[in-house]
Amino acid sequence: MNGLFNTTYLIIAVVLVLLVVALASVLAKKRFAKLDIERFMTRWKEVQGLCGQENTWPLAVINADKVLDEALKKSHFKGKTMGERLVAAQHAITDNDGVWFGHKLRNKLVHEDYANLTKKEVMRALNGFRQALRDLGALK
Repeated sequence: MNGLFNTTYLIIAVVLVLLVVALASVLAKKRFAKLDIERFMTRWKEVQGLCGQENTWPLAVINADKVLDEALKKSHFKGKTMGERLVAAQHAITDNDGVWFGHKLRNKLVHEDYANLTKKEVMRALNGFRQALRDLGALK
């Protein structure tokens, strides 16, 4: 009787572990939903087009931020704001410093009178956004 009792608990434990693994697998697939790469490539090319002239650099940063936010939403990262979604995605993004630099720069451009934008800042921000989009599978 004692051996049967232990075997029953062992079987229940194995079944529970398998259920947890199956649930984790489903959630992982949901989180990294396949993104429409062509759509994101088109949007990214539009951002790159804004880099040609200094007077459109702010728009390039702002639009790149929007593209990344869309990818975060479509990848099912939770949060009311982009900042919250970035925190939720921090383990999926390899250049968190670059992404946060870009997002903070975008916030300065939108909420402050920030007129001293340099090419170096724009490049750093866009490189961070591009890498995050690659990490999420939105860009090749």
